[in-house]
Amino acid sequence: MTPRRIAVIGLGVISRFYLAAIEADPRFELAAVCDLDDAALAGHLAAGLPVFPDHRALLADGPELDGAVVTVPNDAHAPVCRDLLAAGLPVCVEKPLATHPADARELERLAAERGTVLFTAFHRRYNAPLLELLAGLDQPVRQVRVRYFELIEEHVGRDRWYLDPARCGGGCVADNGPNAFDLVRRCLGEAPLTVTRAEIERDAAGLDREAVVDLVADGPHPVRARVELDWSYPGELKDVRLILADGSVRTADLLAGNPGFKESLWHEYRGILAAFGAALDAPAGHRDGGAHALQLVHTAYRLAATAVTHPAIRIPQEAR
Repeated sequence: MTPRRIAVIGLGVISRFYLAAIEADPRFELAAVCDLDDAALAGHLAAGLPVFPDHRALLADGPELDGAVVTVPNDAHAPVCRDLLAAGLPVCVEKPLATHPADARELERLAAERGTVLFTAFHRRYNAPLLELLAGLDQPVRQVRVRYFELIEEHVGRDRWYLDPARCGGGCVADNGPNAFDLVRRCLGEAPLTVTRAEIERDAAGLDREAVVDLVADGPHPVRARVELDWSYPGELKDVRLILADGSVRTADLLAGNPGFKESLWHEYRGILAAFGAALDAPAGHRDGGAHALQLVHTAYRLAATAVTHPAIRIPQEAR
């Protein structure tokens, strides 16, 4: 089997997980890397790998590729993906798909027009404790709670753009929100969601640091969900709690078995790469959730700003 040749565009803090996943999977080969920072490229250049200062140079002069991983700052997702998709290149892009819903919809249209894959990477859906939890369910889920807590300054490293609301897209809701919303969808069989209520707290720079977002999945038995986000938490806490039809509670600690900081991401990003490969094998069957997650983000911001609530969907105290 000839491995698929992949370029990684953006060499910030998340890129190491993609690079390790590519190296560990014989179905893929790292064909090139791209970054604006010469220092980030230096080690790859010394190893003899083709390196490029930006994605346009990669498209113009780079090697033949089967796909590209995009892990640049959030505000650059849309323009970079737009150019790659226009060139007919399949794309795996870090969440959020873009920072504005209109850009996300444009990327979806462009991928459909070019007949290529647009794959938004939601790494938590490949988390081992989550998959074990879902495999053991024997009755319908009636309520979901997802908690996603961390101290963002411990995560960003040299990627200070996370702390800039304009570049990040807002803060914890824009960046962690898509992963948390996608976890809710994953627990509910990919059901579409609606945000019903949102409370967001920001720091002096305008960066949202904490949020509580209530959602509902429509259907014969509407399922309520709550997402709690915190970028000021001392340490790291990521978990899922489900209340089933009989009232029983099932939980998953997403960090279980991975005591090191961000350690769970190593296996989750191997899951992303495998799923991207599956989408390349059967592109007609791929349904990307990036635009839906981004719409939930923007609805949360709108409801928080206007203090709109939907009292019929409030989650009772015992479900929190």
